[in-house]
Amino acid sequence: MNSSGSWSEQHVNFCFHFLNTSCTRTNRPVSTYWALYIFMFGAIILTVMGNLMVIISVSHFTQLHTPTNFLILSLAIADFLVGLMVMPYSMVRSVTSCWYFGDIFCKLHSCFDVMLCTTSIFHLFFISVDRYYAICHPLNYYRKITIPVVEVFLILSWFVPCLYSFGLILSNIHMEGIHDYVARLSCTGSCTLVLNRVWETISSLICFFIPGFLMIGIYIHIFSIARKQAKVLFNHTNSLCEKKATSSRTYMNVENKAARTLSLVMGAFIFCWLPFFTVAVTDPYINFSTSEDVYNAVLWLGYFNSTLNPIIYALFYPWFKKSFACIITCKIFNLGSSSLHVITSV
Repeated sequence: MNSSGSWSEQHVNFCFHFLNTSCTRTNRPVSTYWALYIFMFGAIILTVMGNLMVIISVSHFTQLHTPTNFLILSLAIADFLVGLMVMPYSMVRSVTSCWYFGDIFCKLHSCFDVMLCTTSIFHLFFISVDRYYAICHPLNYYRKITIPVVEVFLILSWFVPCLYSFGLILSNIHMEGIHDYVARLSCTGSCTLVLNRVWETISSLICFFIPGFLMIGIYIHIFSIARKQAKVLFNHTNSLCEKKATSSRTYMNVENKAARTLSLVMGAFIFCWLPFFTVAVTDPYINFSTSEDVYNAVLWLGYFNSTLNPIIYALFYPWFKKSFACIITCKIFNLGSSSLHVITSV
């Protein structure tokens, strides 16, 4: 369908029907539009509210002021901003293929998109470092992971992605060698971040593959150490008593809990982000032939990691479960910042 169609056809199929330079709007059934908007809006609400409860919990209750929880708090802030500043605008673009918010905000949105998602991934990596010392070197944990060390983790998690994303996108260095392709895509209502082969490869390494594989290696090592510790506990228990059935169950429970937790952490991270970065790093080498629907699907799968993070890194801890219940039931207004022990008593 072209610009010679009826006014209603142009209205449906072009971002701005009154402009000859307008981008083409994706033509979907009305039911599909509503289904996509409901799904994406639901993901946004879950992301914002879930991470907001983590922020309130750690900020309000002094019992949660620990190095690990400060990392989780900062991660929740990053994921909260993803849900508040990135996902709503990406929702409109993904459903309609149109950008209605201007060229300047398109640049800023792309910068914040790359920065906040990378910041979230960096936080996951440093949380894995924190868990490594807590499980593998428990006697040295409080000497190694101090507040100044956590502050360094937080500075690196925010400063490096910010410097990289804004420097890369605002300098336009990522478009060297592909200006002709970008010009062919250019139209009113478009907001697409396209990187050349070199910078797409560098970005994928910095933003995902390097921290991701390091994190996976750390968690595999943690799981190995946890298994060894469980075996030591099993042998020690057997040497002290004859209740082999009880000690066996204890051993299996410890090992299975570690396996479930670490498998969920690694599985969610890989499931959400690996498809996106695989598509992103290969797309320039296949002449940017990835379909728009495939790209949007893997992009939103990556966003969904920000929805899962408060569940994985907060709801696994009993104190967070109690604080969430306190917030939802509005009991937080009747409790002081040091009253979490009241709701965490068993």
